[in-house]
Amino acid sequence: MKVREKLLKWDIFLAPYSQAVDELKIKLKGMRKQFDYESRHSPIEFVTGRVKPITSIIDKAKTREILSSNIEEEVQDIAGLRVVCPFVDDIYEVVDMIRDRQDFEIVEEKDYIEKNKESGYRSYHLVIKYPVETIHGEKLILAEIQIRTLAMNFWAINEHSLNYKYSEQMPEDVRNRLKNAAEAAFRLDEEMSKIRQEIREAQQVFRRKQD
Repeated sequence: MKVREKLLKWDIFLAPYSQAVDELKIKLKGMRKQFDYESRHSPIEFVTGRVKPITSIIDKAKTREILSSNIEEEVQDIAGLRVVCPFVDDIYEVVDMIRDRQDFEIVEEKDYIEKNKESGYRSYHLVIKYPVETIHGEKLILAEIQIRTLAMNFWAINEHSLNYKYSEQMPEDVRNRLKNAAEAAFRLDEEMSKIRQEIREAQQVFRRKQD
C-alpha cells in the first residue's frame, strides 16, 4: 500500500511536467511546419520530448545531494525536449526563434558547441520556465530544451547507452574512442555545412517533384 501511495504522489507531481512536454512538442513542431508551409528550409529536422523517469530523478537528487523539497527548483530537466537540426548554424537560428517567444521565459543557456564537454558531448541547452494551466491554477515549471545536429544526436544517444551499461564507469579505451567519434561527428557537421546551400537546393527540387 505504501508503494502504491508513493507512486500516486509521483504521478501527481509529474503530471504538470507531462503536460508541459506535450504542449511544448506541439509548439516546437508547429515552428517546423510553418517553414514547410512557406516552402522554406526548416532549421528543425524533428522534435522529441520525455518526462524523466522517477528512478533517474531520485538518482540525480542523491548524486547532487538535493533535498526532496528542492527537486522542483534544482532538477531542471524533469521535462525534457530535444530539437534536432540538419546543420550547426540551424541550431543558433532555432535558439534565436526560441528567445523571441513570449509564452515562456529562458532562465539559463549553456553552449556546449562552442565549448564542448570533456567527454566530447556537444549540444545547446536552454532551461526555460514554462506556465502550465492546472485545475489548481497556473504552475511554473522548469524544462530543458536540448538543440543539436543529427550527428551530435547520434553520438549522444550512443554515449548515453554506454554510460548506462558501465554505470558511469566507462573503460578508458571506450572513453577515448567516444572522444574520437565526437570529433569525427563534428568534422562531418563542418563539412556538410560547407555544402549546405547545395543540399537545400536539392531538397527544394525534391519537394517540388513530390508536390
